Amino acid sequence: MLVRLVYASRAASALGEPELNAILKSSREHNHAEGITGLLCFNEGVFIQLLEGGRGAVNARYKAIIDDPRHKDVILLAYEEIAEREFSGWAMGQVQFSRMNRALLLKYSESAKLDPYTMSGKALTGLFHELVSAGAIACS
Repeated sequence: MLVRLVYASRAASALGEPELNAILKSSREHNHAEGITGLLCFNEGVFIQLLEGGRGAVNARYKAIIDDPRHKDVILLAYEEIAEREFSGWAMGQVQFSRMNRALLLKYSESAKLDPYTMSGKALTGLFHELVSAGAIACS
């Protein structure tokens, strides 16, 4: 059974580009081996991640994230059974904010600032779809 999970968390400490790149590299390796696909967004100390895959693998990955000391304020925004993956092209795609039209946020959010703690999982999934269509995702 396939599921889709969307969560947000705050970085427990400041992360620079080298640390974020290491997280992405590790995620891509583990996710590929576990059959997990998805997207990661990191902005102003906040992670937003969408994961798709088998229920057991996605649940185990989410538990590992909750237990990871690099994350705090972890919140589950959406969890659903799915018939097919919608983000199957990435072991872990990364949102590129330099390629994102900030006005797009107003379609899904209260303001042009990305704050997943004020958004629904459905809105974030819609935003991710638009970012894919706009070419704002770095491929893995």
